[in-house]
Formats: sequence, structure tokens, C-alpha cells
Amino acid sequence: MIAHSSPLHRKLGAFATLSEAELDALDTFQRRPRSFVAGDELLHEGQKGHCAWVLLDGWMCSCKILKGGSRQIVDFRIPGDFLGLRSLLFRSADHSIEAITSSRASEVKTTQLLQAFSTTPRLATAMLWAASSDEAIVAERLVSLGRRDAVERMAHFLLELGARLELVGLATKRGFDCPLTQYHLADALGLSAIHVNRVLRILREDGLLTFRTGRVTFDDFDKLVDLSGFHTDYLDNTGPMIV
Repeated sequence: MIAHSSPLHRKLGAFATLSEAELDALDTFQRRPRSFVAGDELLHEGQKGHCAWVLLDGWMCSCKILKGGSRQIVDFRIPGDFLGLRSLLFRSADHSIEAITSSRASEVKTTQLLQAFSTTPRLATAMLWAASSDEAIVAERLVSLGRRDAVERMAHFLLELGARLELVGLATKRGFDCPLTQYHLADALGLSAIHVNRVLRILREDGLLTFRTGRVTFDDFDKLVDLSGFHTDYLDNTGPMIV
């Protein structure tokens, strides 16, 4: 039996106060778990006949592979996230999804989604909110890549990641466990790994944050927010909009 406090319940519960029937409908999305190890592909760009997934635990990334073999990470996926949902509307997947850590994800068939939308329309609205939130994150990342300098970009990204993890019970204002390497950060933020190392050192020496041995610690949360211009309005996670 799926606990109603799973990351998926927590995430969608931030938008709507879900009824018992709606919580039960969410449970059906989490009953076909599969395990993945770091490096496994859950979805490959160009794949046809795919399904959607819910990430139950672990970390994954959505990415695009360029002609020369280089990779652009579009986003990092954390527990409670839907995976490949947008690609269900396309004939073939428009991006790849790869496990960063050992992970579990539950397969969600199109028929399951349609059944849930038919019987629990408020749940469909909550899922649309989740998809819109993901789109807003990508838009904010585009702003970072185009207009924020490297230090602001890193600070904003780690604050955003912390806010997303806090929503599903995996972070606090003090920090969070983070399995990402400097190469992951480089691929996501348009920096070299050497530049990532330099930026993290600047943030540490300025007393703002420390990223060491798989843990991000916000040493001065308020100053970090001021430096990066971070706000949570685009995440829209301050409380249920539908009760």
C-alpha cells in the first residue's frame, strides 16, 4: 500500500487539498515500480511507443544529446516528479531521461492517466499545475543562462533545487543532500567543470553556501537570495490554491 505522504502526494498536495478518492487515484500511478542504476536510460530521445513515469526515489536528469555527442541537461528530476509526460503527446520522445543515482520509477500508462482524469478532474488540474511549474523552471533556467553571471546562476539554481526538494520533504532552509557532480552542474548551467569548481569556491569563501561530500549547506540563506534575485513565485508552492 502506498503511503499518502509519498513525494508525489506532497507535490500535488501543494496545489490542491486532495480528497481520499484523489489520493487513491494517485496511488495507482505508483504501483508499477522499476529499479534503475546510475547511467540507465529510462527514456531515449526519438523513442516511440513510450509511457510516462513517476519518480519514486533517486535522482534523474532530462537531457538533449547534440550531434557531436555533447550533452545539455535540461533539468534534474527528483522524487515526486512526472517523467516523460509531455512526450506522450508527441509521436516520439523529444528528450532523454537518465538515472543519476540508483532510482525507482513507476510506469504510468496513458489509459491510467485518462481514467484518473475522467474520474477525478481536480487531480487533472493539479497535474497540469505540476507540468506548468516544470515549464516555469525551464524558463527561469533560460534567464539564468542568458543573463545571470556564473555566481548568480549557481546560487539561483541551488536555491531553486532546495525549494523543490523542500516541497517533497527532502530539504530545509539549511540545505539538502545532493548527488550531483561538478560535471552535472556544468552540463546544466553552461559552464565548464573547472568554472563550476571556481564558482563554488567563491560562494564558500564568501560565507554563502558550502557544497561538500554530497551536501549543500546554505550558510547565509538571506544573502544568497539577495545575490541571486531568487524568489519562489514561479514555483507557486506557498500553499494549496484549491481546497
